[in-house]
Amino acid sequence: MSQPIPAANVSSTEAAARMGNAPQGAATRTQATVDQPYRILMVCLGNICRSPTAQGVMEQQVAEAGLQQQVQVDSAGTGDYHIGHAPDHRAQAHALKRGYDISAQRARQLADADFEDFDLILVMDAANERDVLARCPEQYRHKVQRLAGYGRQHQTDTVPDPYFGGAEGFEQVLDLVEDACAGVLAEVLQGADSKMPPTGGMEG
Repeated sequence: MSQPIPAANVSSTEAAARMGNAPQGAATRTQATVDQPYRILMVCLGNICRSPTAQGVMEQQVAEAGLQQQVQVDSAGTGDYHIGHAPDHRAQAHALKRGYDISAQRARQLADADFEDFDLILVMDAANERDVLARCPEQYRHKVQRLAGYGRQHQTDTVPDPYFGGAEGFEQVLDLVEDACAGVLAEVLQGADSKMPPTGGMEG
């Protein structure tokens, strides 16, 4: 498995050029322009722990690459339990320790329009994947992927839910998400179609 491209080593001009010249991938659209940015949606159960953390991490990596106009990131939950709520205070605190301010985010539920509007829908675990695919029109099912499947340092396809655990769970989420988001960004920059995992992510 190749190493991710460090975002800090890619200039915005070079990155935009890569994205504009990239071939379309078999799994998802990988080209992006200012007029048609590449849109990524992070999805977990309640949109207060994992997916807002993933949104915050991905947004910062995108910003460090100078690609805020070319790549847009959002998050949502499969459930309606926390609509309008800020991220869990523990998720906010642990994220902030690593430089990610996710306090302005507010939870929302996955909408039917998201399947058309986003190019890549990244779920955290098997239950999220099942719930998302149950609603997803057939023509968009290829967009639904496991976020952790893009990780280069951690061999897993799951970002575990830290809600009922302690501090170590939130730190694990950050470890996995930082690794996976770097992998996602590298794939978008390269326009590669070989790494896009099949629906269900990695096995084992």
